[in-house]
Amino acid sequence: MVNQEKAEKAIYQLLEAIGEDPQREGLLETPKRVAKMYAEMFSGLEENPKDQFTAVFSENHEEVVLVKDIPFYSMCEHHLVPFYGVAHVAYLPSQSKVTGLSKLARAVEVASKRPQLQERLTEQVAKALEEALNPKGVFVMVEAEHMCMTMRGIKKPGSKTVTTVARGLFKEDRDQRQELLTLIKEH
Repeated sequence: MVNQEKAEKAIYQLLEAIGEDPQREGLLETPKRVAKMYAEMFSGLEENPKDQFTAVFSENHEEVVLVKDIPFYSMCEHHLVPFYGVAHVAYLPSQSKVTGLSKLARAVEVASKRPQLQERLTEQVAKALEEALNPKGVFVMVEAEHMCMTMRGIKKPGSKTVTTVARGLFKEDRDQRQELLTLIKEH
Protein backbone atom coordinates (compact mmCIF):
# COMPACT_ATOMS: atom_id res chain seq x y z
CA MET A 1 0.00 0.00 0.00
CA VAL A 2 1.40 3.35 -1.05
CA ASN A 3 1.86 5.83 1.78
CA GLN A 4 0.21 8.84 0.13
CA GLU A 5 1.54 11.42 2.59
CA LYS A 6 5.12 10.15 2.39
CA ALA A 7 4.98 10.00 -1.42
CA GLU A 8 3.67 13.59 -1.60
CA LYS A 9 6.53 14.82 0.60
CA ALA A 10 9.06 12.98 -1.55
CA ILE A 11 7.69 14.52 -4.76
CA TYR A 12 7.69 17.96 -3.11
CA GLN A 13 11.36 17.45 -2.15
CA LEU A 14 12.20 16.20 -5.64
CA LEU A 15 10.74 19.36 -7.16
CA GLU A 16 12.89 21.41 -4.78
CA ALA A 17 15.96 19.29 -5.55
CA ILE A 18 15.71 19.94 -9.30
CA GLY A 19 15.46 23.69 -8.69
CA GLU A 20 11.70 24.13 -9.04
CA ASP A 21 9.39 25.97 -6.68
CA PRO A 22 6.74 23.51 -5.44
CA GLN A 23 4.71 26.53 -4.26
CA ARG A 24 4.43 27.84 -7.82
CA GLU A 25 0.80 27.91 -9.01
CA GLY A 26 1.22 25.16 -11.64
CA LEU A 27 2.99 22.85 -9.18
CA LEU A 28 0.82 23.27 -6.06
CA GLU A 29 -1.14 20.05 -6.62
CA THR A 30 1.63 18.14 -8.40
CA PRO A 31 2.90 16.18 -5.38
CA LYS A 32 -0.65 14.96 -4.65
CA ARG A 33 -1.32 14.09 -8.32
CA VAL A 34 1.99 12.25 -8.76
CA ALA A 35 1.56 10.30 -5.50
CA LYS A 36 -1.95 9.27 -6.59
CA MET A 37 -0.62 8.24 -10.03
CA TYR A 38 2.16 6.17 -8.44
CA ALA A 39 -0.36 4.40 -6.23
CA GLU A 40 -2.18 3.31 -9.39
CA MET A 41 0.97 2.50 -11.37
CA PHE A 42 2.42 0.37 -8.56
CA SER A 43 -0.82 -1.32 -7.50
CA GLY A 44 0.58 -4.69 -8.64
CA LEU A 45 2.86 -4.76 -5.59
CA GLU A 46 -0.16 -5.75 -3.54
CA GLU A 47 -1.12 -8.71 -5.74
CA ASN A 48 0.39 -11.89 -7.14
CA PRO A 49 -0.05 -12.64 -10.86
CA LYS A 50 -0.83 -16.28 -9.99
CA ASP A 51 -3.83 -15.18 -7.91
CA GLN A 52 -5.51 -13.87 -11.06
CA PHE A 53 -6.27 -17.40 -12.25
CA THR A 54 -9.46 -17.67 -10.22
CA ALA A 55 -11.55 -19.16 -13.03
CA VAL A 56 -10.29 -22.63 -13.94
CA PHE A 57 -12.53 -24.94 -15.92
CA SER A 58 -12.52 -28.48 -17.17
CA GLU A 59 -12.93 -28.32 -20.94
CA ASN A 60 -12.10 -30.92 -23.55
CA HIS A 61 -9.47 -28.74 -25.24
CA GLU A 62 -5.81 -29.69 -25.44
CA GLU A 63 -4.65 -27.36 -28.24
CA VAL A 64 -2.99 -23.94 -28.06
CA VAL A 65 -4.75 -21.17 -26.17
CA LEU A 66 -3.26 -17.80 -27.11
CA VAL A 67 -4.19 -14.27 -26.13
CA LYS A 68 -2.02 -11.89 -28.08
CA ASP A 69 -1.46 -8.15 -28.21
CA ILE A 70 -2.32 -7.57 -24.55
CA PRO A 71 -1.37 -3.92 -23.98
CA PHE A 72 0.52 -3.04 -20.81
CA TYR A 73 2.35 -0.15 -19.18
CA SER A 74 5.06 -0.58 -16.59
CA MET A 75 7.88 1.37 -14.92
CA CYS A 76 11.54 0.61 -15.43
CA GLU A 77 12.97 0.00 -11.99
CA HIS A 78 16.33 1.46 -12.99
CA HIS A 79 15.08 4.92 -14.02
CA LEU A 80 11.42 5.03 -12.91
CA VAL A 81 10.26 5.93 -16.40
CA PRO A 82 7.66 3.95 -18.34
CA PHE A 83 8.08 1.08 -20.70
CA TYR A 84 5.06 -0.14 -22.60
CA GLY A 85 4.02 -2.56 -25.28
CA VAL A 86 2.15 -5.79 -25.75
CA ALA A 87 2.34 -9.26 -24.28
CA HIS A 88 1.42 -12.52 -25.98
CA VAL A 89 0.51 -15.33 -23.57
CA ALA A 90 -0.05 -18.92 -24.65
CA TYR A 91 -0.42 -22.31 -23.07
CA LEU A 92 -1.17 -25.92 -23.97
CA PRO A 93 -3.81 -27.22 -21.55
CA SER A 94 -3.13 -30.37 -19.59
CA GLN A 95 -5.87 -32.67 -18.35
CA SER A 96 -8.45 -30.39 -20.02
CA LYS A 97 -7.70 -27.61 -17.51
CA VAL A 98 -8.31 -24.13 -18.97
CA THR A 99 -8.74 -20.67 -17.50
CA GLY A 100 -10.82 -17.65 -18.41
CA LEU A 101 -9.13 -15.70 -21.21
CA SER A 102 -9.30 -12.42 -19.28
CA LYS A 103 -7.21 -14.05 -16.55
CA LEU A 104 -4.21 -14.12 -18.89
CA ALA A 105 -4.53 -10.35 -19.41
CA ARG A 106 -5.04 -9.83 -15.66
CA ALA A 107 -1.80 -11.66 -14.88
CA VAL A 108 0.05 -9.36 -17.30
CA GLU A 109 -1.61 -6.33 -15.71
CA VAL A 110 -0.64 -7.28 -12.16
CA ALA A 111 2.95 -8.17 -13.09
CA SER A 112 3.36 -4.87 -14.94
CA LYS A 113 2.06 -2.63 -12.14
CA ARG A 114 5.28 -2.46 -10.13
CA PRO A 115 8.85 -1.26 -10.58
CA GLN A 116 9.87 -3.85 -13.14
CA LEU A 117 12.32 -5.26 -15.64
CA GLN A 118 10.91 -6.60 -18.90
CA GLU A 119 12.76 -9.89 -18.43
CA ARG A 120 11.24 -10.35 -14.97
CA LEU A 121 7.77 -9.36 -16.19
CA THR A 122 7.94 -12.08 -18.87
CA GLU A 123 9.13 -14.64 -16.33
CA GLN A 124 6.52 -13.74 -13.71
CA VAL A 125 3.61 -14.17 -16.14
CA ALA A 126 4.97 -17.52 -17.36
CA LYS A 127 5.55 -18.76 -13.82
CA ALA A 128 2.07 -17.71 -12.67
CA LEU A 129 0.40 -19.54 -15.54
CA GLU A 130 2.57 -22.60 -15.03
CA GLU A 131 1.83 -22.77 -11.29
CA ALA A 132 -1.90 -22.13 -11.69
CA LEU A 133 -2.66 -24.62 -14.49
CA ASN A 134 0.29 -26.99 -14.77
CA PRO A 135 -0.08 -26.96 -18.57
CA LYS A 136 1.89 -29.02 -21.10
CA GLY A 137 3.52 -25.85 -22.32
CA VAL A 138 3.71 -22.11 -21.60
CA PHE A 139 4.98 -19.36 -23.86
CA VAL A 140 5.11 -15.65 -23.05
CA MET A 141 6.48 -12.99 -25.38
CA VAL A 142 6.69 -9.34 -24.40
CA GLU A 143 7.46 -6.57 -26.91
CA ALA A 144 8.08 -3.14 -25.43
CA GLU A 145 9.49 0.32 -26.00
CA HIS A 146 11.48 1.68 -23.09
CA MET A 147 11.36 5.40 -22.44
CA CYS A 148 14.75 5.15 -20.73
CA MET A 149 16.14 4.38 -24.21
CA THR A 150 13.89 6.87 -25.98
CA MET A 151 14.07 10.07 -23.97
CA ARG A 152 17.48 9.75 -22.31
CA GLY A 153 20.77 7.93 -22.77
CA ILE A 154 21.05 6.45 -26.26
CA LYS A 155 17.84 8.24 -27.46
CA LYS A 156 16.56 5.64 -29.93
CA PRO A 157 12.78 6.13 -30.19
CA GLY A 158 10.86 3.31 -31.80
CA SER A 159 13.32 0.61 -30.81
CA LYS A 160 11.59 -2.45 -29.36
CA THR A 161 12.86 -5.01 -26.89
CA VAL A 162 11.50 -8.55 -27.17
CA THR A 163 11.72 -11.09 -24.36
CA THR A 164 10.39 -14.64 -24.29
CA VAL A 165 9.93 -17.47 -21.86
CA ALA A 166 9.16 -20.97 -23.16
CA ARG A 167 8.34 -23.90 -20.91
CA GLY A 168 7.34 -27.52 -21.45
CA LEU A 169 6.44 -28.46 -25.02
CA PHE A 170 7.04 -24.93 -26.29
CA LYS A 171 10.63 -25.23 -25.14
CA GLU A 172 11.18 -28.84 -26.14
CA ASP A 173 9.27 -29.09 -29.44
CA ARG A 174 10.62 -26.77 -32.12
CA ASP A 175 7.58 -27.31 -34.39
CA GLN A 176 5.13 -26.40 -31.59
CA ARG A 177 7.10 -23.26 -30.89
CA GLN A 178 7.28 -22.28 -34.57
CA GLU A 179 3.52 -22.77 -34.98
CA LEU A 180 2.94 -20.50 -32.01
CA LEU A 181 5.32 -17.81 -33.32
CA THR A 182 3.45 -17.91 -36.63
CA LEU A 183 0.13 -17.40 -34.82
CA ILE A 184 1.58 -14.46 -32.88
CA LYS A 185 2.88 -12.77 -36.04
CA GLU A 186 -0.39 -13.20 -38.00
CA HIS A 187 -2.73 -10.23 -37.95
